[in-house]
Amino acid sequence: MVDEVIDIVDKNNQVTGNATRREMRDGRLIHRASYVLVFNNKGEIFVHKRTITKDVFPGYYDVAAGGVVLAGESYEASADRELFEELGIKAPLVSRFDHFHDTTDNRVWGRVFTCIHEGPMKFQESEVESGEFMAVKDVLGMSLEKPFTPDGIEILHKCLEG
Repeated sequence: MVDEVIDIVDKNNQVTGNATRREMRDGRLIHRASYVLVFNNKGEIFVHKRTITKDVFPGYYDVAAGGVVLAGESYEASADRELFEELGIKAPLVSRFDHFHDTTDNRVWGRVFTCIHEGPMKFQESEVESGEFMAVKDVLGMSLEKPFTPDGIEILHKCLEG
């Protein structure tokens, strides 16, 4: 995984080159990622706990399936791939918006998608420790007390705004 080749982009989301995942993390290079928020028909969101072996935000809770877009891969293909790899599901995706997240831990241009799925989920053992559907208000409250991926919480708030 650390040797996967990914596109590196600038602050305007234009490809400037490529690098391995390890080079991207070590150099804090801006890259692309897909985010998929999974809702059920009751409007609850699927929240999962990341494994302790994840390279960024290990052991944190997350509201989105997804991950790094590979070199030459589209956001849509990445979202489909990551959704199936992490949660074992396929579902029609709705593209919502692009989002730039820039912190000391992660510099990423992400495309946010949503989908409706009732489960069941089949977790990728190397990435997802556990997960469940929760009311959005409960997730927001939980995010004040437990560690959540900051980019995930940002995009959830942005989804709720419009």
